[in-house]
Amino acid sequence: MKLTRLFTARLFWIALVVLIGAATLPLYVTGYILGILTLAYYFGVFAMAWDLLFGFAGEVNFGPTFLVGLGAYTAGIINADWGWPMAACVLAGALMAVLGGVLLALPALKLRGPYFGLITLVAVLLLQNFIVIFAGVTGGEIGLTVPDVLFIDDASNYEFALTFMAVSGAILFGLSRSPIGLILQASGQDAVETAALGFNVAKHKLAAFCISAFFSGTAGALMIFYLGTASVGTVIDIAVGVQVIIAAVLGGRRTILGAAVGAVFLILFGEVLRPLGELSTFVVSAVALAVILFFPNGLIGALLRTGERA
Repeated sequence: MKLTRLFTARLFWIALVVLIGAATLPLYVTGYILGILTLAYYFGVFAMAWDLLFGFAGEVNFGPTFLVGLGAYTAGIINADWGWPMAACVLAGALMAVLGGVLLALPALKLRGPYFGLITLVAVLLLQNFIVIFAGVTGGEIGLTVPDVLFIDDASNYEFALTFMAVSGAILFGLSRSPIGLILQASGQDAVETAALGFNVAKHKLAAFCISAFFSGTAGALMIFYLGTASVGTVIDIAVGVQVIIAAVLGGRRTILGAAVGAVFLILFGEVLRPLGELSTFVVSAVALAVILFFPNGLIGALLRTGERA
């Protein structure tokens, strides 16, 4: 994708304005709100990475937390047991997620329909069991505590997470609008016809899986250095994966940046409704379902279509 096309995309300018506004939040909001948004930004990267694989390649990954968990636990274990610096741990986590993604994708991409999704879901369950069985290394159900953290103050953690999400979003958005992204989108809609045109569908889908794994693993590793701990409930649980998927669909399929918007919306909305207790999950799920039913293109997709008609 040419830079001129990127800079003339309406979604790019909308995202830029939102980012500028978000960058000023530490000046006038509390550390509590910054902490919630910091977590939401990491989930935004999870959702954007998932949207690249599903929205463009057409592969339904029911287990996004498999890649997130690989990155998080690899980085955490290396930091806790071997004392590596955080940068090396994050890189190791990202590479392990890519390796795990390749090992998962090679057999899974030979399958069609729901079978691919089932394999990714089983991978999450296997990783959960692995963590529990090898509790001496992973911390098991109690969780793994890491000695190092990114920053002490809320504002620095917030700005770092916002910058990471912005850079990740720019790369994934540009990639989705590039020739590679167009080939992925075509293969997701009709793999047979795309292959007949001379494109290697399997190679492009494998590349999409690796890219999605890299960003998922990196975000997972960074998030545990923000939280100071890794546990099944925070980075691998199936419920977390469902939240990532809902965020991507809610924000808008094939928009990339919409996935980040959906993640921030879900996290903030859930926090606002926290006083309702268990009822908050029902309300959030009902609102998400209503948006998906009445706005199938998601929040960003509906906004862009409204702008086109104006």
